[in-house]
Amino acid sequence: MKLVALRSREGHGPDNHAGKGSQALPDDWRDWALDDVDIDLCQESLPGLDDDQLLARYSVRALAEETGISKSQVSLALQRCLEVGLVRKDRRTGVPRANARALFNFIVHGVRYVFPAKPGEITRGIATTFAAPVLEGQLYSSGELPMVWPDARGNSKGQAIEPLFKSVPYAVRRDRELYAMLALVDAIRLGHPRESKVAAERLAEYLE
Repeated sequence: MKLVALRSREGHGPDNHAGKGSQALPDDWRDWALDDVDIDLCQESLPGLDDDQLLARYSVRALAEETGISKSQVSLALQRCLEVGLVRKDRRTGVPRANARALFNFIVHGVRYVFPAKPGEITRGIATTFAAPVLEGQLYSSGELPMVWPDARGNSKGQAIEPLFKSVPYAVRRDRELYAMLALVDAIRLGHPRESKVAAERLAEYLE
């Protein structure tokens, strides 16, 4: 999903699905207390980069810095995704590209079994599933507690949900589209059939 977020900023214009998805996000998409580091972070576009610069943006080191995942784990993850067809190398530049259709099918049909989760104790954190900005107000009952990724800087209070990886709170603070997509994945893996369907339709706007 980080590869998808990076690809959407390469200057393909607002008419692609990733552009449509990001345009629908509210301006106040951050559900955490800002600090100086967050304020300085920007969602810069990447058009005009030459092949070497583009490769640097997709390097193991750069991906590790953006996601908070170690370089060795990023390298192994990319290798595994290439082997199973979730990632392909761009024929011209050699940068890793997400296989959007395969990724979508895996998320919709498999993620709840590979990454099962149950709401836990009440805690402070970053809103996910239908409490996140990407889906706030859609099929979400005001009588239910929101679900959150535990995080001391989070603005929401709700039931704790274990994220797909421990560094998710760090990674989403650096990337609004990644935040949206990971919250949609949680809605799919935790929601009822109707809720999962709404989240899947929205996720398709980012992945296709």
